[in-house]
Amino acid sequence: MTIYVTKFAKYLPSPLNPGEQPKLEYVDPLFRRRLSQLTRMTIEVLHDLSESGGEELKKTFFSSKLTFASFRGEIARQFKINKGLVEDAAVLPAPFSLSVFNTPPAAATIALGMKAGYTAIYPSEDNFLSAFIAASGTILSGSEKSVIFAYADEKIPEEYKNCKNYIEESPLAFACLLSGEKSQGSIEVDLSDEKLLLAKPVDFLEYLENAAPAV
Repeated sequence: MTIYVTKFAKYLPSPLNPGEQPKLEYVDPLFRRRLSQLTRMTIEVLHDLSESGGEELKKTFFSSKLTFASFRGEIARQFKINKGLVEDAAVLPAPFSLSVFNTPPAAATIALGMKAGYTAIYPSEDNFLSAFIAASGTILSGSEKSVIFAYADEKIPEEYKNCKNYIEESPLAFACLLSGEKSQGSIEVDLSDEKLLLAKPVDFLEYLENAAPAV
């Protein structure tokens, strides 16, 4: 099975400031002020992807459905809610409404005016490739010509460092425009490639960067 990445965009916070967030100056200030790092990064990479080509790419972008994947979701907000339940036995409606798993893609479609629809999925058994294949499924089946795939995970709250089996993972976000047809400059992804079976998101991004044509 083969899929093609037409374009991709990424956002990585500074290693010296893993909590760094995109400024999103193109988003309404009242809207963006409530957004988490995860949601901000998701909006940023989708915005950058939409601006990465000419009018034809932009047209394809806004007519394509979005599949969003994350291993941890709104983990910082979820932690605050859990803490509030323990300490105060209460949950405020506003923080709860922004803590759900589909917050990043929902907010992105509102901020950027994406109207084709979206899906939010959790990669089964922490297998990143399963999420990418799920996003590619509608193209491989012939029901869609193009799909947007976005992945993002934010900085893990410091409190989690005390948990057993804690693994430090840097925040990262990227978005890809997927197609079933090869085009000039597109990156071919062999979904049966053994190198991708155990790949983490950062490995997949490196794969794309290494395969991208020189500018």
